Amino acid sequence: MNITVLTPDREIFKGSINSVKVPGTKGQFQVLNNHAPIVSSLDEGEVTLVTAAGNHRVFDEASGAMQEKEEAGRKITFQIGGGFIEVLNNEIALLVQGVKNIK
Repeated sequence: MNITVLTPDREIFKGSINSVKVPGTKGQFQVLNNHAPIVSSLDEGEVTLVTAAGNHRVFDEASGAMQEKEEAGRKITFQIGGGFIEVLNNEIALLVQGVKNIK
């Protein structure tokens, strides 16, 4: 699966993942490979990505720039202030507000 995580002012993550867990407005849920198409609103909370093999780009808060990485199985977590997720044909768009504490 491929995901792009965007805020109104920057790209936070782009690359291949094994899963993503998000804070849906009706409760937390996880998206895995071949998930049914969905569009959902998100509440404030934690997002967790698990990277897949291959290159990905992640925003580094310390440097203020995107960093190229290649670490399969790495868990990347961050807090959001709400947003939306769209899943279609193993392509995920995560549009969020106020990303902080990227780990």
